[in-house]
Amino acid sequence: MREYKAEILSIGTEILLGNIVNTNAQYLSRELASEGILVYHQSVVGDNPGRLEEALEEGFARADLVISTGGLGPTTDDLSKETAARFFGRKMVRDEKALANILERMTHMKREITPNNYKQADLPEGCIPLYNHNGTAPGFILTDEDTGKTLIMLPGPPAEMTLMYEESVRPYLKSLSDEMLVSRTLHLCGMGESGVEHRLRKRMDELQNPTLAPYAKTGIVDLRITAKAHSEEEAEELIRPVEQEIREQFGDIVFGTDDDTLESVLASLLKEHSLKVAFAESCTAGLLAGRFVNAPGASRVFEQGFVTYSNEAKHLMIGVSEETLAEYGAVSPQTAAEMAEGAARTANTQTAVSVTGIAGPGGAVPAHDGKPEKPVGLVYIGYYVNGQVDTEEYRFHGTRASNRDNSVVRALNGLRMRILQQYK
Repeated sequence: MREYKAEILSIGTEILLGNIVNTNAQYLSRELASEGILVYHQSVVGDNPGRLEEALEEGFARADLVISTGGLGPTTDDLSKETAARFFGRKMVRDEKALANILERMTHMKREITPNNYKQADLPEGCIPLYNHNGTAPGFILTDEDTGKTLIMLPGPPAEMTLMYEESVRPYLKSLSDEMLVSRTLHLCGMGESGVEHRLRKRMDELQNPTLAPYAKTGIVDLRITAKAHSEEEAEELIRPVEQEIREQFGDIVFGTDDDTLESVLASLLKEHSLKVAFAESCTAGLLAGRFVNAPGASRVFEQGFVTYSNEAKHLMIGVSEETLAEYGAVSPQTAAEMAEGAARTANTQTAVSVTGIAGPGGAVPAHDGKPEKPVGLVYIGYYVNGQVDTEEYRFHGTRASNRDNSVVRALNGLRMRILQQYK
């Protein structure tokens, strides 16, 4: 069976200007990979027939299949179909079923039917029409019989594009390849991307099928194992030993796979051991609790959150001593420890996490902003687990927002690791 290479072409000046986020390309990349179709390039072009024709020429020079989104609307700048027809040497013809669908939808929505709505029913001669059940613009599949090059044009609105893909394009693509790509993503927290990559570099170079590649996010490293096979079961057999090898090498640093998140894994761990948690936050100002409650089942284990931004709040709400605050300051391991212990005591929970630090200029301790002894990015995280209290120090170097995000990731993972250690 022929191995297909595809290119994704996104049409729309609004994408080039940054007015919208191009989620269509992300969706199509993932879907094409699952069908074993390789994507090596993505392009974006504005609503201009000349530049679109250039993009088609370049795309088909690299790929057998080009899938485009956008440019199928009724307005005068939506000339993608006409450009594609000219590129393939076809004329435009009226598709009566597409027209009936458009007129029915416009009537149902009680909208005026104008001549440009009829234009949307015109498609390149000889194409496979893709009827739109979530909008007015039909798409199509057009193949050059001499070269075997295929163009699939889909509407730009994501709700219309995804439904058309699932109903019509996916079945078509399944006929092009008898192989599929299956991926398993392992999530790691507690080691940086460079450290993970260094330990796996030799193995990554050795692997051919499956392949192994690292991807970094805020405080987390993803390892994606991708296998190509004739069936999902065969791909899983290829992935399984590599996954096991990584788990043995990195241990508890691996916290989950695929759709797992730190918060969902932590919530499950707390539930497993009949534990409840409380959070005391200063520089993160509720961001930690807000992320944790994204986890399914969080309500069963999350007891209470305290946003104690000022020294007075730390003292009055969770009992941090005035002496500690005066002697060591709000951003200190001593205060972080008392915050965690005080949150657990006040909420009557077996576990608690505290975060205090200087996320950015003008943060929790203005008197120390940017000074060497307590620089911006200095964060202390306190942990309370079944009576045991300890703290960690971090020095982040990002923006105010990224420092807060990193603090949340470290806090969630720190509690996860301590619970694992206690209950081994």
